[in-house]
Amino acid sequence: MVELKTAAEIARMRVTGEFVATVLAELRAKAAIGVNLLELEAHVRERIRERGATSCYWDYAPSFGRGPFRNTVCLSVNDAVLHGLPFDYDLRDGDVLTMDLAVDIDGWVADSATTVIVGTADPADARLVRATEIALDAAISAAQPGNRIGDISAAIAGVAHDHGYRVNTEFGGHGLGRTMHEDPHVSNSGRPGRGYPLRPGLTIAIEPWFARTTDRVITDPDGWTIRSADGSRTAHSEHTIAITADGPEILTRTA
Repeated sequence: MVELKTAAEIARMRVTGEFVATVLAELRAKAAIGVNLLELEAHVRERIRERGATSCYWDYAPSFGRGPFRNTVCLSVNDAVLHGLPFDYDLRDGDVLTMDLAVDIDGWVADSATTVIVGTADPADARLVRATEIALDAAISAAQPGNRIGDISAAIAGVAHDHGYRVNTEFGGHGLGRTMHEDPHVSNSGRPGRGYPLRPGLTIAIEPWFARTTDRVITDPDGWTIRSADGSRTAHSEHTIAITADGPEILTRTA
């Protein structure tokens, strides 16, 4: 069931979104050669505690995971792209790091992800990261009232294909608001003009992610970390947005 949010409810999600965006910006600044993933996890945990917020990941136990998830942020390195469990690993020059954060403040959720390259960037990795950012921008531009979910999905797939990347449709975007995952599903590939209509009050997370040379994924023995099946580098960009009468509003960016 899709729940449309009121202007007051979107305003409360905006508060959460600004916090998520701020913490991700802090992580981007901290992600440097020699920094341990557990340091980044500890930073997020402390920031959530200080704010009186709740991690949407802690104790998260969906059917596809080997739960419960006992961390506050997903940290995925190189060929890992989704649901990465923070572990004892010091970042190295050239690593591609995806950081995905979902938080609840006073009963309202926001979710966002960003990918950074630590130290010296391989041009192919930089192109991949930029492609996910371009796809996210294109998808948000397509999220106009009167359009449909398929328009968002087609925009993402179009950017992927223009860059020569394949699209995995097992994992994609989703509705959110009172919880981290709500209807509707937002696939990273689809047909324009198809799917759920975009109405004012709809709040969704849009999250294009690509691998350099495959659309297939595998899951680590930890039951959570999802990697490209061929070991190629990956990237992921995500924003929470609200559909308004005036167009899409990005809720997960700093004020």
